[in-house]
Amino acid sequence: MLSDEEGEFLVKLARKSIETYLKENKILEVPENTPEILNEEMGAFVTLDRNGQLRGCIGYPEPVKPLVNAVIEVAISSALQDPRFPPVTSGEFEKLHLEVSVLTKPEIILVDKPTDYPDKIMIGEDGLIIESSYSRGLLLPQVAVEWQWDQEDFLSNTCMKAGLNADCWLDPQVKIYKFQSQIFQE
Repeated sequence: MLSDEEGEFLVKLARKSIETYLKENKILEVPENTPEILNEEMGAFVTLDRNGQLRGCIGYPEPVKPLVNAVIEVAISSALQDPRFPPVTSGEFEKLHLEVSVLTKPEIILVDKPTDYPDKIMIGEDGLIIESSYSRGLLLPQVAVEWQWDQEDFLSNTCMKAGLNADCWLDPQVKIYKFQSQIFQE
């Protein structure tokens, strides 16, 4: 678990990373005053919204690099490379609200039969990853709360995020993982 101060550091780092890239077209260097724990490998997402509407969200679900590096990279990607949106402009940047989610390592959910999945998911605590062949979809824990979904709605929407049928979670070949996240925002 990260402290509030470490989370605040990450949120400010995400904003500074986007600002530096927009103004100077360069990737921010890791600050010298980075708390040691932020050098550990962890998954991370940066979510941007404007007036309560999603404006970008990209991240690393797996702990593939030091958290501080992951946040710098996914902040820039969220602003400029989310395929659902045009790149953020300098003029729009100041109006954005940033959120950083730090993820635990995803763990496969083991069930005897697919209809048992809803019993293994805690709304508001668990995020989901659904994987089938070449498709993969992820929804952060806060999404189910924001949309007031129950466990089955959450599973169905994660399937659709992967580009699959809403009931794909009932297929025994589909793999479902859960993870938790700490959320820090401006």
